[in-house]
Amino acid sequence: MKLLFVVSSLDLTQPFSATPAWWQLLKGLYEIGVDIIAAPYQGPPIESLWWRAAANPAQRHGNLFKAARDLTWRVTGGRMTERQGDAESASDRLVRAAAQRVIAPLWRDHLDRLLTQEPDIDAVIILTAPLNHLVGVAGDLISRHGKPIFYYDGDVPASLPSMGGFASGFRIYQGADVREYSAFISNSQGGAEEISRLGARAVHVLYYGADPDVFSPVETPAQDLDVLFYGHGREYRGEWIDAMIRDASNALPEARFAVRGTRLGDLGRAQALPYLSFSKLREYSSRSKVNLCITRRAHASVFASSSSRPFELASMGCCILANPYLGIETWFEPGKELFVVQSGEEARDRLRFLLTHDAERRAAGRAARERVLKEHTFRHRAAQLVEIVRATV
Repeated sequence: MKLLFVVSSLDLTQPFSATPAWWQLLKGLYEIGVDIIAAPYQGPPIESLWWRAAANPAQRHGNLFKAARDLTWRVTGGRMTERQGDAESASDRLVRAAAQRVIAPLWRDHLDRLLTQEPDIDAVIILTAPLNHLVGVAGDLISRHGKPIFYYDGDVPASLPSMGGFASGFRIYQGADVREYSAFISNSQGGAEEISRLGARAVHVLYYGADPDVFSPVETPAQDLDVLFYGHGREYRGEWIDAMIRDASNALPEARFAVRGTRLGDLGRAQALPYLSFSKLREYSSRSKVNLCITRRAHASVFASSSSRPFELASMGCCILANPYLGIETWFEPGKELFVVQSGEEARDRLRFLLTHDAERRAAGRAARERVLKEHTFRHRAAQLVEIVRATV
C-alpha cells in the first residue's frame, strides 16, 4: 500500500502538540510495509528513515502567517481565553477567507501533480491540517483521480463546533464541507458521533498510541522526584492543575513535586524543570515515582477521547495518577494499570499511599506497559489505519 499524507507539521521544534504522534504513526506504517509520502501543511518538508518528504507548496505563506501570529502572542503576553460556542471572530473569518483564496489552490495543484506523477498512490490522508482552509480540494481531487481522501482529525472533541476549539488554534469546521471527503477518522469515539451529524459520509475511530521503542523505561540511578507533571497550558484543565499540583504540593511538603511546562499558573511548591528537548520527557518521567496525567476538560468529558500522554506514560512503565477521564477504561484498567481520582482530597490521599508503597506503584507501571505492548502501540494503530483505507478503496 502507498499513502500520501498531508501532515499539519513535521517539525518537532514547533509547538504543534500532535507532531510527535504523527512521527510515530508514520513510523509504524513503515514498519508494517506501507510506502509513505509526507507533505507538511506548516513548515519545511523533513525527510526521515520512514517516509519520503514532499514539498509544502505554501511554506512561504505559512511562515508569514506564523510570524504574525507569534507577534500577536508576544504583544498579548500569551494571554488567551477559553472559547465558548462555535461563533467565529472577525479574524477567524479573515484567515479562513484568505486561506481558501490563496492556500487551497496551491495545495490542489500540488496534490494533483503528485497523484498524476505517482498513480500507484492508494489514498490521501490529511492529518489535522485546518479543514476549512482546504475547501474544495478533496472533492476536486477525488473527481480527477478517483482516489479516496480521508481527513484525520486528531483534536476531537476540542476541534468540534460545539467545543469552540483551542484559543491558540484554528476553528476548522466553520465554512468547511465534510461531505467532500471519502471518510473521516477521529481520535474520539464520542466525538465521532458529532462528526457524523455534521454530514460526514463515514467516520472511523483511530486512537492515539505510543511507540514502545521511543517511549521505553529508562534505568535511572534513583527516582529523585516524587510527583511529575509534563504539559503546557492551563486551558480547559486549570481546576485539576490547581488540585493535583498546587494544593497537593502545599499539603505534602515532604514530597518533591516537579513540572515541565509553561502557562500553568500557580504551582505551589512544585519545582520547574528546564525544557531542553521533547526527548527529555522520557528521562524526567522515569525519574519520578508518580506521573500526573491531567487531561483537558474537552477530552476528559467526551467518551473515549484519546490523547497522547496516557499512552506515552504507560509505555514508559510509569505509575500514572489521572484526573477524571470519561472512557479511560477503554484503554486501561483503573486501579490496576493507572489510578483515577475524583477530587483534590482523593488525589492527596492517593499520592500519600503511592509514595509509601513501592510495590503497588511499580506493579501498576509494569501492568500499564504490558497493556500498551499488547494493544496500544503505533504498529497496532498503523494496522488499523490500513484496514480503514482498504475498506474504502
